[in-house]
Amino acid sequence: MEVIFLGTGTSQGVPMIACPCSVCRSTDPRNHRSRSSLHVVMDGLHVQVDATPEFRLQCLREKIEQLDVFILTHGHADHITGMDDLRRFCDLIGGEALTVYTTDEGMARVLSIFPYAIAERPVSKGYAAFKLVEMPGALEFPQGTIRSTLLPHGGLNTLGLVFEERSSGRKFVYYNDCKRVTREAVELARGADVVVLDGLRPEPHPTHMNIAEACAAAAEIGAPRTYLTHLTHAIDFTEWSAKLPPAVHLAYDGLRLSI
Repeated sequence: MEVIFLGTGTSQGVPMIACPCSVCRSTDPRNHRSRSSLHVVMDGLHVQVDATPEFRLQCLREKIEQLDVFILTHGHADHITGMDDLRRFCDLIGGEALTVYTTDEGMARVLSIFPYAIAERPVSKGYAAFKLVEMPGALEFPQGTIRSTLLPHGGLNTLGLVFEERSSGRKFVYYNDCKRVTREAVELARGADVVVLDGLRPEPHPTHMNIAEACAAAAEIGAPRTYLTHLTHAIDFTEWSAKLPPAVHLAYDGLRLSI
């Protein structure tokens, strides 16, 4: 299984507009964060999680040339507004609508933002078409299984995802944009090889886990490796990497993991 971090930043991105702080002025590329999204490859099955405002640029940078499954974790702007650029992948799958797996809230947001793309097929080559489907508890493919669980994120729930590759038995967990990891989510993540958690900033936040909360969730799950994502400009990569527990790391844009 291969995991590609297309983006690891917050809704404002890092550097932030008009911010003179040391992280926003940093020359360390690991401190330059586009909005959070992920690409997972299980035995050749390409799964894209979310489409940020920088989605097109992320795909070009990481040479993403195939997309078989698209999952929208929730309908917030930093995760949904790049979906128009999925039009190219509609071309690449033969001019068919791309199935979008998401929550009820996610479906409503796609309908409101992209009404022109809700169709069985694109109106013409080069246009997007989406088929909206509620994400089930488990998506089964010949290459493996993607399980889902709901995570609290302020006034809505987001999708937490667990990928299990059939050939290798490897297990990868992606719990982004959440205030806490529920008991069900902890149990679903047991035995994971790698876990990714929302770890916004050092200070508490009403809808995201901060660094301490994410580290506590990582300890409870007990994976050998945990990565924190959705990081603000309060997190300098070198400084905070030295402060984290041995099994917890910071993700960065372009990080690739072979699991």
